[in-house]
Amino acid sequence: MAIKFQYNKTSRQQLEKQLNVRVRALPTLQSKETALRMEVKKAKNEMKLLEKELEEKIHSYDKMVGLWTEFDASLVSIKDVHLSRQKIAGVPVPSLDKVDFEVKPFSLFNQPKWFLDGVQTLETLAEIGIKRDFYELKLTRLEFARKKTTQKVNLFEKVQIPGYQDAILKIKRYLEDEENLSKSSQKIMRAHQEQRKQEGNSLW
Repeated sequence: MAIKFQYNKTSRQQLEKQLNVRVRALPTLQSKETALRMEVKKAKNEMKLLEKELEEKIHSYDKMVGLWTEFDASLVSIKDVHLSRQKIAGVPVPSLDKVDFEVKPFSLFNQPKWFLDGVQTLETLAEIGIKRDFYELKLTRLEFARKKTTQKVNLFEKVQIPGYQDAILKIKRYLEDEENLSKSSQKIMRAHQEQRKQEGNSLW
């Protein structure tokens, strides 16, 4: 990124201000990036655990596959999903608080005894599945925020801060050279004036 500047004190002061803003912000951004990295890892682990739990629960009912054909899955439906929002390292993410299910009335006399267990099983599986989906959403948001923060850290650390430092150094050297030239010119002018004076005096 090419930093635009002019070879004067005002431009140097503006660049120094911009540099200080970035130098002060960098540690905060680095901390945020570290926190987000850890949260992304935690969310990935949670997702894996929920996927494993869901898989294990489904496999545990393999022996009952024949019975499930008798079960009416439409008895159970999701009534409501209670959500809240939480901030993780400054990033708002959805959080699942509770899932409400609606169970259609059915006769325990006309249906097998295990139907009640079937209802509970479906609720458990659905809740784990919904939790897993929420962790996926959480992970997507955290991953996006982490990438953005990493980009900003790299921009400040590798591009902007060195760029501003380089531009300030160039202005500083230019102004020093200009000052040295000015001093040299003044010395030469004074030497000429002295010489003229002396030449003038010698005529008298």
